[in-house]
Amino acid sequence: MSTTQAFKQLPAPITLEGHGVRLVPLQPDHAQGLENAAADGKLWQLRVTSVPEPGGAAAYIQAALEGHNDGHMLPFAVIDQNSGEVIGTTRYHDIIAAVARLEIGYTWYARRYQRTHVNTACKLLLLRHAFNQLGAGVVGWRTDNFNFASQRAIERLGAHKDGVLRHHALRRDGTVRDTVMYSLLTGEWREVEKQLEYQLGLRNAN
Repeated sequence: MSTTQAFKQLPAPITLEGHGVRLVPLQPDHAQGLENAAADGKLWQLRVTSVPEPGGAAAYIQAALEGHNDGHMLPFAVIDQNSGEVIGTTRYHDIIAAVARLEIGYTWYARRYQRTHVNTACKLLLLRHAFNQLGAGVVGWRTDNFNFASQRAIERLGAHKDGVLRHHALRRDGTVRDTVMYSLLTGEWREVEKQLEYQLGLRNAN
């Protein structure tokens, strides 16, 4: 018979930094920074993401903070360590403390930071905190069935594809998406950590 694993400590606001990025607790005063980041590439036009439209960052942040107050989200602003600029956002969500489960999502970056080291660095920081400090048993991801770039990025992390939830959630355009689910178990984390560190080490060596 399996036993229930709970978090060693509950997810709480914290700053995580390294490899050129800083993840800080998302706050209302990050709204203009998110507006600027979203404008780089007009990211709100992407059908398969949840990037706020112009003028919508304040409400986007408010919804994230309400999720935090309700106990199932922990949102971050992503900051470039060199410039101090807000370059995107990410968060823990669907936090289930009783089984030490959380997911990483709501992640997007200004276009000029996409396909750089930033996503790898952020995921390393978030995964390390989740597994090493919080004592997570599993970390999950979910993405739109047509968001192939997101699926490839998650798979490059070493996550396991659990399956597809069909007719699962609304997109912003009113259509209903299928959701692709991924996960990483605590027993798989050390090998994934080494691989992410290796990838970032290659960048630093160039």
